[in-house]
Amino acid sequence: MDEGDVETPEELLLKQHRREKKDLQANIQSMKNSVPKNDKKRRKQMTEEIAKMEAELDHKHEEELRQLVSTSDTQVEEAVNGVEGLTVEVQPRVTKAQKRRNKKAAQERERENRITEAEVQNLQGERHLEGVKLAEKLSSRGLQIKEISSDGHCMYRAIQDQLVRRDESELSVKELRCRTAAYMRGHADDFLPFLSNPDTGDVYTAEGFEKYCNDVEHTAAWGGQLELQALSRVLRCPIEVIQADSPPISIGEEHAGDPIILIYMHHAYGLGEHYNSVEQLKEPADNKRAECERTEG
Repeated sequence: MDEGDVETPEELLLKQHRREKKDLQANIQSMKNSVPKNDKKRRKQMTEEIAKMEAELDHKHEEELRQLVSTSDTQVEEAVNGVEGLTVEVQPRVTKAQKRRNKKAAQERERENRITEAEVQNLQGERHLEGVKLAEKLSSRGLQIKEISSDGHCMYRAIQDQLVRRDESELSVKELRCRTAAYMRGHADDFLPFLSNPDTGDVYTAEGFEKYCNDVEHTAAWGGQLELQALSRVLRCPIEVIQADSPPISIGEEHAGDPIILIYMHHAYGLGEHYNSVEQLKEPADNKRAECERTEG
């Protein structure tokens, strides 16, 4: 066996730590699924319990690593003391393979620490708090967030998802963009006064407005409230936008029927702002099983 293939005790311990963290995350996910999203008290207790479990595991791992290093130092010292009658300066040779393993182990420790810190920050961060607030608002209406990919088309994809769920249309994202741009071009007086050059602050010229509409139609330019107004009129349907820290925004209230519901998030991804769709609230599997048992009983 090549010496580069031999795993050191430190590498084996790190591998064990990764397995234990993976098992803990699976346990945490199971805990989250077992608590209804509208049960604020139990979810708060669960969050505190999760933080405690993660802290205990981190402490255990740090202690095991400390003991491993301490044991290794003791073994070297005993080996030196065991050579009677000799005064020898022990300088163990570190092979290139060992140096590579040491470097790899140090990088893996740093990576694990970054992951742990990110998970703790997420539990206390703006993204997590925003998600909790939105979940509470939606659960009271029997709804939950339907994740939409973040690719610049999220607003149009969320509208498309809502139309499919309502069995009203199968318009593609491209078709929605084309219709939005066409409506804005045909009703420039309704939109041009609200658009300005982001660099200068000046109101768009006719040429600037045409470029804006071309971007709406042909690129992955993000959509906003003006595009939603155009879509509401194109689809002849009201649109409601739910946010975590503000009242819902209603667009196109002059149209009849149930509104298309979108979620606007300020802290969803690295780029920040993002639109999601909604779907019917799904009961956790444990709740459904308990309900079945009560019915059968």
